[in-house]
Amino acid sequence: MTAPGGTPGYGENRPRQLRPTEVKRLNRAWRRSTQGRIALLLDSVTQPFNVGSIARTAAAFGVQHVWLCGNTAPLDHPSVRKTALGTERFLSWEREPSPVSAAKAAAAAGLRVVAIELAAGAVPLHGAPVGGDVCLAIGNEDHGCSPALLAVCAAAAYIPQVGRVGSLNVAVAAGIALAEARRREWATAGHAGPEGPPDPRDRREPDTETSPG
Repeated sequence: MTAPGGTPGYGENRPRQLRPTEVKRLNRAWRRSTQGRIALLLDSVTQPFNVGSIARTAAAFGVQHVWLCGNTAPLDHPSVRKTALGTERFLSWEREPSPVSAAKAAAAAGLRVVAIELAAGAVPLHGAPVGGDVCLAIGNEDHGCSPALLAVCAAAAYIPQVGRVGSLNVAVAAGIALAEARRREWATAGHAGPEGPPDPRDRREPDTETSPG
């Protein structure tokens, strides 16, 4: 079967929304294809709604640990929890006033610390060393990562922008960086993960997983 425009099988493979059970199966398949450790270091990310949004994205991408430095809003802050929609419970986190100490702790744990920052010597994100075991350092919405933190990072990366806007919301920037870190791991491993969502007509693998909580 050929659809208008020459696309084979278009009528049989129209996109549709997955049911919750199908989403769980798909996510489990990707987890089995993912080995790299990712952590986050938040350097004075003060707005709770930004921290909550970052927490939700971090939980989705399997971040293992979060260092909350400077005056970053804690993950148990009511406004953070409201924005995170409860996903903060999937994250391991700790408060560390000094971002330098947090970066050194991450490095000691075998993580490459990469600042997401418009800084001298930074490379475009798509060419930065963010694959594998990495800790992404995210700075304040207005001031970015502190100079002391940048001095101890292994590298810095920036997100190229081609529009007439010079900056991104910090939570959006964190999401882009986390997605690239995972994409780099999957690309380096030479596999594309699951071929696609499960076929709802396939009843050979009953799903017994229940929702968290």
